[in-house]
Amino acid sequence: MPSHEDAVLRSAAVTDQPHDALFKLAFETPADAAGVLRGALPPAVAAAIDWSTIRGEPGSFVGKELEGRHTDLLFSAELGDERAFLYLLLEHQSTSDADMPLRMLSYLVRIWEKFRKEHPRGPLPIVIPMVIAHARSGWSAPRSLAEMFDTPPAGIDGLAELVPSFSLLVEDLAELSNAEIKALALRAFPTLALWALRDARSAARLVENLRHWGQAFSDAWAAPNGIDAVNKVLRYLSVACQDLDLEEFRGIIREYAPEVEVAVMTIAEQMRNEGAAKGLAEGLAKGLLAGRVQVLAKLLTLKFGGLDAGHEALINAATDENLDRYVERVLTAETLAAVFAQ
Repeated sequence: MPSHEDAVLRSAAVTDQPHDALFKLAFETPADAAGVLRGALPPAVAAAIDWSTIRGEPGSFVGKELEGRHTDLLFSAELGDERAFLYLLLEHQSTSDADMPLRMLSYLVRIWEKFRKEHPRGPLPIVIPMVIAHARSGWSAPRSLAEMFDTPPAGIDGLAELVPSFSLLVEDLAELSNAEIKALALRAFPTLALWALRDARSAARLVENLRHWGQAFSDAWAAPNGIDAVNKVLRYLSVACQDLDLEEFRGIIREYAPEVEVAVMTIAEQMRNEGAAKGLAEGLAKGLLAGRVQVLAKLLTLKFGGLDAGHEALINAATDENLDRYVERVLTAETLAAVFAQ
């Protein structure tokens, strides 16, 4: 029976945003999330958190209108004597979101509102927000809410205390070197995921850096469930990097992680089969549509004695929904104009 992870990845593979599936698979495990979080937090804050108590929390706080741009994971851990939330957000647009502090504020409010429903009394928990970004040219958007105001709150005595204020932790993948990614306290799979997220928009960069990641592929392959993990990374790369030459990729993998070559071959074959299946499906759909157009044209000719160029153009440009409507109207309409009326 297919796993939940396989279902998520297959679903993402047919969308324009496969990044969120890989991100969730790589970082939904609390220990992996802790690895990327504690490396970005101020040292004193990281030291104050008891990382042995981190656990995943249910819920997503991104609205439906932004699901194609943001993906989130929520965790909690002991901070001092209380439990705090750690909110991890992937910004997977190719450019930075200029409104990210404002959007993040709305996500934080949703977390607090959910908490308040579950805990009607008592203090609110601290929520620490972090953004993982992989915009092509790096993060150039504001990192704090204060940067979004026309009037800097700190410029007027007493004003800063009257307006919301917080800053984002931003892990800008475009600015992380191969060595810096490897230095994070992560297992091989999430390490490869960060590299893939960083480089998948450029086949040239992906192939250039692949030589640095051969050992990580080998380590991931040898780990428990490692073959499945490597296949997920390879599948993501094949979907997210449209101009990737899988044969060239395979040649480099053979040199640096030969045990992974068979997985690359399998992914390449799957991509070829899916491309052929997609072409067949599109051809069948076009054929069915053309057949329906011919039937409708014949019905109209039999009833009304012929079609002028304008009506033929309407039929040829019709969608399935429009064709359904025209066929239904043939039965009762007394004129061609009535068939094609808006």
